[in-house]
Amino acid sequence: MNVYDSGRMADVLAPIGYAPAEAPDGADMVILNTCHIREKAAEKVFSELGRLRVLKDEKRAAGGDLLIAVAGCVAQAEGEEILARAPFVDIVLGPQAYHKLPEMVAQAERAAATAAAEGKPKAGRGILDTDFPAEPKFDFLPAPSVSGPAAFLSIQEGCDKFCTFCVVPYTRGAEYSRPVAAIVAEARQMVAAGVTEITLLGQNVNAFHGEGADGTEWGLGRLCRELGAIDGLTRIRYTTSHPRDVDDDLVAAHRDVPALMPFIHLPVQSGSDRILRAMNRGHTADQYRTIVDRLKGARDDLALSSDFIVGFPGETDADFAATLKLVEDVGYIQAYSFKYSPRPGTPAAGMPNQVPEAVKDERLAALQALLNNQQAAFNQSCIGREMDVLLDREGRHAGQLLGRSPYMQPVHATAPAALFGRVARLRIVSAGPLSLGGELVAADPPSSSERACA
Repeated sequence: MNVYDSGRMADVLAPIGYAPAEAPDGADMVILNTCHIREKAAEKVFSELGRLRVLKDEKRAAGGDLLIAVAGCVAQAEGEEILARAPFVDIVLGPQAYHKLPEMVAQAERAAATAAAEGKPKAGRGILDTDFPAEPKFDFLPAPSVSGPAAFLSIQEGCDKFCTFCVVPYTRGAEYSRPVAAIVAEARQMVAAGVTEITLLGQNVNAFHGEGADGTEWGLGRLCRELGAIDGLTRIRYTTSHPRDVDDDLVAAHRDVPALMPFIHLPVQSGSDRILRAMNRGHTADQYRTIVDRLKGARDDLALSSDFIVGFPGETDADFAATLKLVEDVGYIQAYSFKYSPRPGTPAAGMPNQVPEAVKDERLAALQALLNNQQAAFNQSCIGREMDVLLDREGRHAGQLLGRSPYMQPVHATAPAALFGRVARLRIVSAGPLSLGGELVAADPPSSSERACA
């Protein structure tokens, strides 16, 4: 989502003369687009601001200026604190306000001109916007600029789940789904610009409930069917999904829509029912297992990744053992796992029985060892199989292209430059812990009746 938001910020700034720079040195404006989901990410913001202050001072000493903006979820949650701790920051804006960037830049420039005319020192402008607007920002954004064969498309924002560890409902706001017509129009623009793979984005993407042209409410499954009918769109993905929002129509879409990739990121967070209740996840471990079985029943080559939190307040050895058991039962091909990080203002931050850091470290190491073994085993199982790989980057070696398998594995192969941006059928000949090696079989994708990793 932050990658998508950063791209859209570049889109809204382009009409007023800004273009992306390779590095902060020499830039006229630097935007930190931030995440607040874990403490380490939030702390990094102030570390980066310290380095940017040096650049700003150097540029002013040379007679120039550097606009510094902080955007995203840290800005939303800690906007006032940012301006207090880093008064040299010019603009602070939340994730629902980046369509206002041009007018905020203009306001900052006027403030600088006024200060110069009055002979005042050039402090930060202190412009803050963390409101949740009544009208969604998507109504004010220009058509997205795309480069390459793969692109993100935001269809849903916000969250109504209120998991006790999570700040997203407070920084992104309530769930909002874009109208179907707007999504389809944006997808068609992307395909016309050369995109063949679209990843649908949302904080709870499968909670999508956009209004269709017929006035009815569409779910994610129906939207995927509509997008799957776009000529030239050969791959559809979505992230991040919530187990509570996996309905029958979405399961059926994985069976019926050839463009829908056989890989789902479905966070579970814990395998302990007691911890899941404390997290307010709204499902049990066995209900999660049932959802997985339904998805795999719809498409037998489907695979999953997940998110895990270890050391949630009150987690016992038995609770952690239940998480390991769920991982063994499901079998993940990728996963993200983290130590619990208390986020200010969330219910879990004030819960008793906080788990010691040493215990978190030990449990995280054990969980990651199991997950890494599963990922390596899946990669090894792909040797000898044929996969469709979207080749979208140059490899490290001459004559080599790199792409992603249907399961998001990086795959490298010796291939002609003419295949850049196209789907090629590769036979997998080697596998490492994180990537695969392939050799070219064909440049054209198989028929829709064939399955990936067949």
